Amino acid sequence: MNRDALRSALSRDTSVSSRAALAELEAGANFEVFLNETASARQLWGIWSWRREVMLDTGVTPRPGLAEALVRLQAAGTARVYLATVTGPERRFRILLSEDRTQCVACW
Repeated sequence: MNRDALRSALSRDTSVSSRAALAELEAGANFEVFLNETASARQLWGIWSWRREVMLDTGVTPRPGLAEALVRLQAAGTARVYLATVTGPERRFRILLSEDRTQCVACW
């Protein structure tokens, strides 16, 4: 997957985190799309909702966008997703792409 394809997937999403990731990507940030494996959105929801709960219980502030991403992951159900990252100078974004890699399912 190239930069333009990731840019296209992010540009279709209106979440604040996706817009911020898109801005970083367009500014030349590094990115990686992990194409060797997919995961179930439900499985990732379980993992990240537990992590968010632990963060809140221990006084750690979750990354911006994580709460919205969890809602979207839960709504995606058993759909398979790909993980991508965009790493800018100030922040690293986690992006979950649809199985056909044309849509952003969640971003934080």
